Amino acid sequence: MKTDKKLIRIATVPLSLDKLLSGQLYYMNTFYEVTAVASEKEYLKKIGVKESVKTFSIEMSRKITPIRDLIAVVQLFLFLKKERPLIVHSHTPKAGILAMVASKCARVPIRLHTVAGLPLMEQIGFKRNILEKVEKLTYSCATMVYPNSKGLYDFIVANKFTEQRKLKMIGNGSSNGIDTIHFSPGQVTQLQKEALKIKLGIKANDFVFVFVGRLVGDKGINEVVVAFKKITQLNLNVKLLLVGMQEKDLDPLHNTTEQEIYTNKNIIFVGYRDDIRPYLAISNALVFASYREGFPNVVLQAGAMGLPSIVTDINGCNEIIIDGKNGIIIPVKNSLALEKALFKMVIDTDFFIFLQSNARQMITSRYEQKNVWEAILEEYNRVEHVVVKSKMEYV
Repeated sequence: MKTDKKLIRIATVPLSLDKLLSGQLYYMNTFYEVTAVASEKEYLKKIGVKESVKTFSIEMSRKITPIRDLIAVVQLFLFLKKERPLIVHSHTPKAGILAMVASKCARVPIRLHTVAGLPLMEQIGFKRNILEKVEKLTYSCATMVYPNSKGLYDFIVANKFTEQRKLKMIGNGSSNGIDTIHFSPGQVTQLQKEALKIKLGIKANDFVFVFVGRLVGDKGINEVVVAFKKITQLNLNVKLLLVGMQEKDLDPLHNTTEQEIYTNKNIIFVGYRDDIRPYLAISNALVFASYREGFPNVVLQAGAMGLPSIVTDINGCNEIIIDGKNGIIIPVKNSLALEKALFKMVIDTDFFIFLQSNARQMITSRYEQKNVWEAILEEYNRVEHVVVKSKMEYV
């Protein structure tokens, strides 16, 4: 039952709240007065309507921008002093540091941060050192930190970013779980699939690999395109379907990769799509060669749609996928291993059918969305009880 207790959920950009936490804010609004905070005011307003929650917009950059960041901290501090929330819960690295510093200064009793990926894993030298210090400051200001995968948990412990007592992984991982009714093969009809295949020039006997996400370097797109180009030279009936937006300012693709995407007739680039289910439904397997992740939703979504996955051996991916059971795990940044995995999926029909038969069940049994939401709510109740108890003991 909803009370007057306030919960603030913060992410750098509203896309994170919209896609990575879809439905969760609405669910939590049953128990708390929820406010969503992010940049991009107009997009954020739409999320507020969709999730039936209040919104508050603050400009935040995903880049390192000290002056703008300081302004955002002050704005957040003033907002939190006015609202007096019980809980502030942040997501994404930039929102994490801004929200945790501001909420500690504002004396918010419960300050929570979810770690769903660490960009510093792909950095070296001075920038790596700066990002590590920022991460440590974020955790020092938080009352609890939630890595959303076992791999992230172990990485944080190994690098001594915070005391282990502050760390907890909720459930089997994931920040939001997966709605296994929404993401199920039956949600896309045969007629819809056939129409989309015709529109995209996909033939009935084509084996379709799909990638969903940002088309950037650290998602492994350069390696995917190199490997796919090699197997197309073997005269196989294969297609590569790319669903997502490019981010040329942050992590651009190689020029040769871009050229191949736009000139290879077997590569189909459809851009960003609000509803990815039709594209998963016309595909045979997900290829996800990312360098780093927290707990990738798209691997959950593809599995729930009945697709096996080829993923890299990184945290999150190697927890969702069990090699040889519901997918194939390959080394990071290894286009040759990726080429072999793509080839095996296409050629070894019995192996592919076995992986496919396990794909959906291995998601529904471990990552059902309602169970994840209930576990997060239970954690809110637990930390709230700890705060109340500590105040009583202090008195």
